[in-house]
Amino acid sequence: MLFGHDTEVALQAAAALVNTADGDAEYLPDVQALDEFVRTWKWSGKRWRNAGELRAVHDLRPWLRQLWVADRDQAVDIVNELLREANAVPQLVKHDEWDYHLHATPPDAPLATRLAVDAAMALTAVIRADELSRLRICDYPGCCNVVVDLSKNRSKRYCERGCGNRAAVAAYRARKAETAAGGNQARTT
Repeated sequence: MLFGHDTEVALQAAAALVNTADGDAEYLPDVQALDEFVRTWKWSGKRWRNAGELRAVHDLRPWLRQLWVADRDQAVDIVNELLREANAVPQLVKHDEWDYHLHATPPDAPLATRLAVDAAMALTAVIRADELSRLRICDYPGCCNVVVDLSKNRSKRYCERGCGNRAAVAAYRARKAETAAGGNQARTT
C-alpha cells in the first residue's frame, strides 16, 4: 500500500467523481444517480437529496479535475483553497466498518463540501510524498478520464471505463492484421 487505506479510497472516489462527467456524457444526471454514487463509495453524513446538492457536486468536478493536470505548486493552491473554503478542521473518527481515519468536516456539512475536503485531504498525502505523477489522464485515444495509479510499478495507464480492454483488443487486431498482411505478401511473391 502506497498511502493509507482511507487516502487511497478517497483518491479513487475523487477520480470516479471527476469521471462522472465525460465530454457530453453525464453519469450523474439526477439525484438517484448521486445516491448510487454515495452508496458505492460509502459516504457517511447528512444528505439533502435535492437538485441543489446535485448541482454543488457537479460544480466540484472541474476543481478536482484540475488536480490531475496541475503541477505541485498549483495543486497546493487548489488543495489549500478547497480546505480553506470548507473551514476544514481534521479530526480522527471511527464509524461503520472503518477504523480511525480523518474527517475534516462535520457530518452535517453539505455533501459537496465533504467530497471536496476528503479529496483535498487525500491530495495532501500525495503532494507531501511528491507523487503527483500517480494522477494522470487515461492513455486511450480520445478518453479524457482521470486515473489514479496506485500500482507498485507505476504501470496503470487506463481508466476504469474499459479503455484497457479496448486498447488490448485494438493491439490484438493490429497484430492479426499485420500477420495476415505478411502471409498475403508471401503468397503474392
